[in-house]
Amino acid sequence: MKKKVLIVLDLEQRQIDMYKDPELELTFKKPAEVTPADLKDVNIVVGNIPPAVVKEAPHLDLLQLNSAGFDNYLGFVSPNTKLCNCVGAFSPAVGEHILAMTFSLIRHFHLYRDKQANKDWSDCGKIISVEGSTIAVFGLGDIGRSYARKVKALGAKKVIGIRRNVKDKPDYIDEMYALSDAEKAVAEADIVVNVLPSAKETTNLFDKKLFSKMKKGAYFINVGRGDAMNQDDLVEALRSGQLGGAASDVFSPEPLPKDHPLWSEPKFLLTPHVAGWFFLNETKERIVRISSSNVKAFIHGEKLVNEVAH
Repeated sequence: MKKKVLIVLDLEQRQIDMYKDPELELTFKKPAEVTPADLKDVNIVVGNIPPAVVKEAPHLDLLQLNSAGFDNYLGFVSPNTKLCNCVGAFSPAVGEHILAMTFSLIRHFHLYRDKQANKDWSDCGKIISVEGSTIAVFGLGDIGRSYARKVKALGAKKVIGIRRNVKDKPDYIDEMYALSDAEKAVAEADIVVNVLPSAKETTNLFDKKLFSKMKKGAYFINVGRGDAMNQDDLVEALRSGQLGGAASDVFSPEPLPKDHPLWSEPKFLLTPHVAGWFFLNETKERIVRISSSNVKAFIHGEKLVNEVAH
C-alpha cells in the first residue's frame, strides 16, 4: 500500500517531481488550507503545519519540517512519529543576513538612512571594522559556523565560539567557551551575535547583567530566538550607551508590539523575521533536496538526516 504524503510547500513542477516515487501518494496544499480531514489518513507531512493540528494525524509516521527550528512542535508530536528539521537549508540566507546587519551597524547605515529621510547632511562619527575586531558567536550550528567563517575570512582578529560542547574546535574559531562562561566570552568582543535555538538555559540569556559585561559600545545582533533577549533591558543598554547599536530579526512576541520602544530606538535595526524563509531561491532548493531525500529514505528504511529527539 502506498504511503500518503501531504506536502504543504508552494513548489514548481520540477521540485514536485523530486518527491515522486512509486510507493508514494502525493497531495499538495498550502499550510493555511490544511484541515483535520486532510490529516486523518496521512503518513508523512512535509512542511510546517500548525503544531496544534498534528494530533489530527493519528497515522503520522514522519513530520519533515521546512524550518531549522522545531521547538514549537515539542509536546505535539507523538513519540511514535519521527521528527526532522531542515538544518543546512538556511546558512547562505541567514549567514549573509547577519553579515549585512553587522556592516549596517558598524558603518552606521541605519542611522544614515534616518538622516536621508530628514535631508540631514552630517556624519555619524567613528566606525569600527570587521577586520581586526573580536567577534563572539553564540551557537555554532550550521548558521553560526557560516557567519564565523565569513568574518574570519574578512580579517576578524579573533572569533570566539560559544556552545554547549566546547570540543572539536573548528579552525576558523580562535577560542571556545561553554554557555556557562557567557560573561567571560563577551568581555572583549566588539560584536556579539546570537544564533542559539530556544531552550530553558537561553531564555533571557541576553539581559541587563550580560549586556553590562560586554565591552562598552559593543554591538549586539540576534537571529536566534526572540526569547533569548530581554527586550526592555536591550532598550536600556542602547540608551545608556552600554551598547553602540543592536539588530534583531526575532522577537518575543512576534510581531513586536507596536508600542514597544524598540520600534523608535535610533540605534536599533529591526527586520521582521525574514532572515530565513523562502526569500532566497537557494533556500527553497535546499529544503526540497533535504526533505525529498528524507521522505524517500524513510519509505526505503534508510537513515534520516536532521532527525531530532522529542
